Amino acid sequence: MSAGHSVQGVAEIGFALRDGATRLAHLYEHNPLRVLFPTPVAGDAALAVLVTTSGGLVAGDRIEIVGEAGESAVAHITGSAAEKIYRSTGATTFVQQRLAVAAGGWLEFLPPETILFDRARLRRGTHVDVAANAGFLGGGILVFGRLAMGERFRDGLLHDGWEIYRDRVLIWGDALQIDGDVAAIMQDAACFAGAAACATLVLAPRDGDARPFVEPARAVQQQFAAEGLRAGVTAVNGLLVARWLGEPVALRRAYAELACHLRQAAMGLPPRLPRLWHV
Repeated sequence: MSAGHSVQGVAEIGFALRDGATRLAHLYEHNPLRVLFPTPVAGDAALAVLVTTSGGLVAGDRIEIVGEAGESAVAHITGSAAEKIYRSTGATTFVQQRLAVAAGGWLEFLPPETILFDRARLRRGTHVDVAANAGFLGGGILVFGRLAMGERFRDGLLHDGWEIYRDRVLIWGDALQIDGDVAAIMQDAACFAGAAACATLVLAPRDGDARPFVEPARAVQQQFAAEGLRAGVTAVNGLLVARWLGEPVALRRAYAELACHLRQAAMGLPPRLPRLWHV
């Protein structure tokens, strides 16, 4: 698809604590992004659901997502469905995600998977600002091709970068770049070893100490060892970082299970994700 049909979508979502409850404080939308606000289950975080009305992103599209949780607010941002990045004839799709959590707040950013069609070109950056005593749980899943159609991501570009700041100090930076001989990179044993999907999940506990969460998280990952997933968890600069490689369906289940565990362990929230995750 050509850049002639490109769009510039924006979704800005701000939550604030008012009258003892987390409520929507700011909303701005520009096509093709829309935001829905389903009623959360009692005792759960305030919920925002991103919808891409175009059904996917084409070459040349530019998307900006801004999510903020104010002081002591507790919020969850997800997507209505997997995001599709369509084949490109040369132009690149750009996605910028900026997230912020104020003092005492908690923000979850757990959208469903991103599906890279063969010859897709995507540059995505995620910038997270976490206050000194705030918390964050977020990440992403990448699926390499339309597997049900027998298609794999063999040519194209992916650059997926993360920066997380705690009290305005950079504590974690990560960038995944796939370019050039993509087919060889995907098969290389030192890279993806033929895996059809990968995922990263990051926890920033409010007290800044992720070490107590590591061994329980590894135990959760181990529950999926029989499904052929390669997985690991580590603590770095006050963050817990979990990763997976493997088949998309099993990986998605493992990712969701650990997210459920961590939101309960770190924040006392119900060990479940929004119903959209199970559609």
